[in-house]
Parts: sequence; structure tokens; C-alpha cells
Amino acid sequence: MKMPHTRRASSITAFLAALALGSALGSAQAAVFKDAQLESLHEAGKFAELEQQAQARLKANPADAEASAALVLGLSLADPTDAKRLEAGAQQAKLCTEQHPNVAVCHLAAAQNLGVQMLNLGMVKAMRSVGSLKDLWIRTLELEPTSFTARVQLAKLYLTVPGMMGGSTSKAKELEAAVRSSQPETARIIRVHIAGEAKKWAEMEAELLALKPTKDAAMLEEVRDATMQLALVFFKDAKDLAKAKSLYESLQRDQPGRAAGFYGAARVQAALGQPDEAIRLFERAKTLAGADDYPIDHRLGDTLLAKADKAQAKAVYERFIANKRARPSNVDEVRQRLAKIS
Repeated sequence: MKMPHTRRASSITAFLAALALGSALGSAQAAVFKDAQLESLHEAGKFAELEQQAQARLKANPADAEASAALVLGLSLADPTDAKRLEAGAQQAKLCTEQHPNVAVCHLAAAQNLGVQMLNLGMVKAMRSVGSLKDLWIRTLELEPTSFTARVQLAKLYLTVPGMMGGSTSKAKELEAAVRSSQPETARIIRVHIAGEAKKWAEMEAELLALKPTKDAAMLEEVRDATMQLALVFFKDAKDLAKAKSLYESLQRDQPGRAAGFYGAARVQAALGQPDEAIRLFERAKTLAGADDYPIDHRLGDTLLAKADKAQAKAVYERFIANKRARPSNVDEVRQRLAKIS
């Protein structure tokens, strides 16, 4: 049986991963940037272009708060594994919040930069920064009470960190209740996360199903992450593969341009002993947005190995290890697989 602090540590890791992997910082009620060009680049996840545009605007007007925040996001998210760029993003975030202390987007961008840094620091060091991250989200929400991102991320933080570090389910519930009438969909996605943290899976699924269709990138990301979390509950130990398959297929239907649903469905097919269909779905997932968020080549290699195609599995495993965005835990597992093949 896992001790509570171990479960909490796993929750924090999941929270940080979701935060860092999230490229959509939009708001269901209002765009992050008032400037249409900056918002368009941000919404599309074109962070390299966002960085270039921000630099050009700052050159013309060093006091441009939105451009300053956009530069933070560009530096932090174009390549989240580049430590030098992340540090440059942190310095820019400090400059942005100091020059524009009452501009919400500066604090939001600073929070995103810190979240990515925390993921790269490892658990122990990351936990030391939880308080700073919480303060940034609180300040963002104070300055922009309608901010979808700030409210949802703050609620998730309250739900996932230990009480001694500021975690509080009651505070997450307060954030939900405050917008239940004015921003019902924001409130509902927070309830999804509250139910998930409480392991009330039926309630979590009901709240997910009740969400209205949307094109908002930030909301879609929250739905995607929550659906993947719920599906994994049913996938693990083959608890209910049919339910997991149904959830993954809902993502394929509602977000066909994203890798998540196809990756999850591929894992189900592999577990069902359908390697050819699994391989087809893995290959499809690799071509879609968000593919780097999942260890696709790791699982594809496992499926090929199960088919006794050792040569192809070895090639795929080696490709996975060469991917600098691969998670260390997955890399270690793949190295073990390779050692057995060799």
C-alpha cells in the first residue's frame, strides 16, 4: 500500500507534467493577449514565431507589456528542454513582472516558465518552488478574475500538493464555486479535477460528458488531459479495457488532430492482442499534434517486440532513446529492453 505522501508526490509529478506540456494558455472567457497577432500565434502554439514577433515589438517599444510576456512564452515553450532558453525566459519573466506588476499576462507567463523549470528540476527541487508558483497564479487571478488558465491551474495546484505546502481541496472548491454562475464551464472542468483527485471516477466521467463542445484550446487541453487520466484508470491492469477504449475513441472523435486518443487506443489494441491495429494507431499518432507528449516509440517498440520483430523493435527503441524530450523513466525501461534484445 502506498503511503499518502507517495501518492501526493505522484500527483505533483502529474500536475507539473500537465502544466509543462500545456502549450495552450488561452482563456475560455478572454484571450491571453489583447493583440490579435500575438494571440493568434500563441493559440496556434507557434512559439518560435511568437518569440520573433515579441522581440520585434519590444525593439520598437520596450514598454510593451504584452510583447514582454509573449517573449517569456516564446523562450520557455519553443523548446522546453533547453535550460539556457528557460533561464532566459525566467529573466524575461522577472523583467516583465517588475516593469508591469499590475499586468496579469506577465504573471501568467512567469507561472508558465516556472512550471516548465520545475518539471526539469526533479521532484525534490520542484517542490521547493510550489509556493512561488501558487503565488504567481494567485496574483494573475487577482488581476484578471476571469482568467480560465489561472483559475484552473491554481485549483489543480491546491488539489495536488500536500496541505503542509499549501494544498487544500476546500480552496479548490472555493475557486469552483466563485464562477459556477458566471463561468459554468470553467467551474465544471474544476469539478472534473476535484472528482479525479478524490478518485470518484463515475462523477468525473459525468462532469466530462456534460461539458459543452468547444474550440477553445485551453479548455480542449484540460478535457484531453482529464480524459487521458480517466482512461488510464480503466486501462491499468486491464481493469476495464472496453471503457478505456471508449474514452480514447471519444478523444479521436472530438480532437482528431491530436495524438492523445490514437496513442491511448493503440495501447488498448496492444493489450487486446491486436498488434497490427496497435501499430497502425501508433503510427497515426506520431503524425499528429502533441505526439511528443507521449512515449509513442517506446510503446511501438514493445508492440513490435511482442510480434517477435526484434530488428524493427530495436530500431524504434534506439530512435526513442535519441529523442531528447523522452522522459528518463521511459528511457531507462527502453534501455533494459534493448539489453535483452542484444
